[in-house]
Amino acid sequence: MKKVYFLIIAVFCMACSSTSETNTPPVPSENYNISYLALGDSYTIGESVEADDRWPVQLAVSLRDRGIKIAPPKIIAKTGWTTEDLLDGIEEELNVQRDFDLVSILIGVNNQYQQRSIDEYETQLREVFRKAINHCKTMEKGVFAVSIPDYGATPFGQANAEVITEEINEFNAVFREVAEDFNVPFYNITPISRRAEDNPELVAEDGLHPSGLMYQYWVDEIVDEVAQILQD
Repeated sequence: MKKVYFLIIAVFCMACSSTSETNTPPVPSENYNISYLALGDSYTIGESVEADDRWPVQLAVSLRDRGIKIAPPKIIAKTGWTTEDLLDGIEEELNVQRDFDLVSILIGVNNQYQQRSIDEYETQLREVFRKAINHCKTMEKGVFAVSIPDYGATPFGQANAEVITEEINEFNAVFREVAEDFNVPFYNITPISRRAEDNPELVAEDGLHPSGLMYQYWVDEIVDEVAQILQD
């Protein structure tokens, strides 16, 4: 079992080593007054889906449908990024001032599949939260976290689903604890991600990442609470 697991991990690392741009679709000319920064990895940049299907992009659209004039998100994320990579990306992309009305954090799956220690994850994650809060105009009041999805439910991960699920649960427990320590809402979309086991439409063509439909389900789950953050 261990040999099979490490083989899958090796393939997974190669699959997630490609780079994606840390940019967003072109901003239309509408007069937006709410800015949004999305921090993460392949799940945030939307590996294997169209730009409009990325969950932060869909979230912004859903918020605009509710009358909130939010701009398309600035995304700092690449496929394969760990917490360490994300910290480096934030340093490269942003200055020290508080620029954004809303900031989201989704990071950790690459720490798990690269077998990085959970202690290292917690230490670096706390720094991610500090930086996210520093770049939010209202500090922790405008920041939210989204849980790590369970790729054990995908065709790619099914051979080691039990091990993957157990480890994802452990990383999410740390993720939730850190979010609570910083008084940041933690939205648990992991149960939704596990629906992929029974519905192939929720998985992208690569057999590993979520489809646009899966991301839509995530947005449907969190959009009302995110809207409340902006209206408080």
